[in-house]
Amino acid sequence: MTRSLRELLDDVAAGHRSVDAALGELESYGITAVGDFARLDAGRARRKGVPEIVFGAGKTGEQFAAIIAAFLRRSPSVLGSRVSEEQAAAVRERLAADGLAADQVYESRARVLVVHGHDHQPATERGVVGILAGGTSDVAVAEEAAIVCAEMGVRVLTAYDVGVAGVHRLAEPLAEMLDAGAGALVVAAGMEGALPSVVSGLVDVPVIGLPVATGYGLGGHGEAALLGMLQSCSPGLTVVNIDNGVGAGVTAALIARRSVA
Repeated sequence: MTRSLRELLDDVAAGHRSVDAALGELESYGITAVGDFARLDAGRARRKGVPEIVFGAGKTGEQFAAIIAAFLRRSPSVLGSRVSEEQAAAVRERLAADGLAADQVYESRARVLVVHGHDHQPATERGVVGILAGGTSDVAVAEEAAIVCAEMGVRVLTAYDVGVAGVHRLAEPLAEMLDAGAGALVVAAGMEGALPSVVSGLVDVPVIGLPVATGYGLGGHGEAALLGMLQSCSPGLTVVNIDNGVGAGVTAALIARRSVA
């Protein structure tokens, strides 16, 4: 049983909340169907402390907008990843038509859509995550991780274009992240993916390697970076899949938030 559900039941038992009010809130723990193309788990944020994140690729603008609207009726916020400008526009039109008050921000570089309802309250800030990118071509995926961390209430410090081709650029921002109390680091790198191994060998906090699909020819779509990180001999390094900024950001934020008493 999640802590939030237990608190809800305690409130009812103590007379602080009516049964009808509790029933309405419990609906957010259920599964909701949207047309014949989606079944939404509206209770994920309560169970895990992770905002709902809708993957945009492969969905029509109409489908994507319908899913976002359905979540926003049951949750104060929802994110979209791999979102096109057309999908973001479709969401804006759908929310206006449905009368759903929302603050919508589309981060075009990361292709992330952040939607907050009128009753949204930012997560209490706890923990620090440092995010590093080997080169400028890796920044979009690194930013995906950064946005997810920020939405989870984690302070984010970033340093980009600090790869091993000029490793002297790494020392200062890495020291700043550690001095700020970073509980986890996300390190995005394409090409041969060496930067996460270097960073992991220098720090005493978990490092999440984020391979990026940048490079030349054979292995240049992220395969070389992924395999290099998986074969790292540096302890303390774990790896997510190619371009999975969402997964890296969620994992880093969960670690960082639990690292603070």
